[in-house]
Amino acid sequence: MSTNDTDMLQQELDSGVLLLRLNRPQQRNALHEPLQQALGAALSEAAESASVRGVILTGAGEAFCAGGDLTRFEGERSSAAFRLQSYRLTQVIALIERIEKPVLAAINGLSTGAGTQLALACDLRIAAASARFLVREGQIGLIPGHGGTARLVRMVGLARARDIVLGGRDLSAEEALHYGLITAVVPDAQLLDETRARLADALRSAPQAYGMAKRLLLLAASVDMESGLVAESFAQSLLVQSEDHQEGLRARRERRPPRFTGT
Repeated sequence: MSTNDTDMLQQELDSGVLLLRLNRPQQRNALHEPLQQALGAALSEAAESASVRGVILTGAGEAFCAGGDLTRFEGERSSAAFRLQSYRLTQVIALIERIEKPVLAAINGLSTGAGTQLALACDLRIAAASARFLVREGQIGLIPGHGGTARLVRMVGLARARDIVLGGRDLSAEEALHYGLITAVVPDAQLLDETRARLADALRSAPQAYGMAKRLLLLAASVDMESGLVAESFAQSLLVQSEDHQEGLRARRERRPPRFTGT
């Protein structure tokens, strides 16, 4: 096991699983510019590192992530400058969806704004029973950004997205599960153990197959059926030539677990 703790982002690598813990508990792990940059760098490194097989994202203290730090709304700046700053945070969140490895959220407490978008961008979202999702952007004269409308509609459908955003109610973990925002609710004390178990299940897939499936699912949400089918066909034609596909067939015939190498 190797551990690298920084002031704002704790990183722990154990048996190929990288645990990233947002560590600004006094600010409910709000994403100010330095934390945003550190998270983006850690995710990019994880995507390229052969020693990282999967990632778990969680928060320190009683919050998962309170979204973007409100100090970024203070002071005068042009609309263009604000859009550029907002775009950089949106890109960090979108990076989670493009990493061709399992990325799971362990939602340990309060989540709101861009923090909720961090969670929704993850492949699976496991929430502690005490987790809460706050939808309060309208109370400060804003809308849910960084995918808070676009990603939400794509994930849960227009009717449920309306209920969540326009209803203005805070959601408990069980309510979030009902709306389809999260994958499962578990007792607080079991959150990381259950998330690791879910990640272990995901890691049973061959790495290239998992990565392609993840990207194709994202693509399918925004293209027509014919385009999705063509993309699937090309992906399958590449995978069928992989060594991992052959290993999977051998393992099935020999009734043993496959030993995938990512090739």
